[in-house]
Amino acid sequence: MYLTILYSVLIAAMLVGVVGAVVPGIPGPSLILAAILIWVLVQGFGSIGWPLVAIFVILILSAGVEFLATYLGAKRAGASKWGQAGAILGLVLGFFGLLPALPFGGPLLGILIGPILGAFIGEFLYRRDLKPDPRIKVAFKASVGIVVGSLIGNLIEALLALASVVIFVVSTWPPGAGI
Repeated sequence: MYLTILYSVLIAAMLVGVVGAVVPGIPGPSLILAAILIWVLVQGFGSIGWPLVAIFVILILSAGVEFLATYLGAKRAGASKWGQAGAILGLVLGFFGLLPALPFGGPLLGILIGPILGAFIGEFLYRRDLKPDPRIKVAFKASVGIVVGSLIGNLIEALLALASVVIFVVSTWPPGAGI
């Protein structure tokens, strides 16, 4: 009974981790890894099988996929390092609410708007050699490329997180029976 309840709670935490792979501000793959670690501690380290090792590898690689997709999106859109740095700074400022107070949405909306504004401003500042109209177009294109790349990376990360939860359930079902 105890193991079944624990197993259910851990699966629920893992599903929150899958959502967190897409939604900024919610723990993602790290929450899934923590839930698996708790299960392994309860079941014993001798219960670690190849499926769980595969899960660890998948989740560690998923973090790299998000950054790679963002980088490729920025590169494809012609963004400079300034645009990329602006997107990161905008993400941080948006998360901590340093953007102007918004009437709704709070940090979640700041996380969505911050990278777009940050990438735009960073790219706009970098492209000082251009006249205002083409400068705005280039900055806008770069900010869209960074955000689209990031969203694609989040989607891939979520799919990998979901795959790891499925592998965990398949390899540990029924709860308490060992791996």
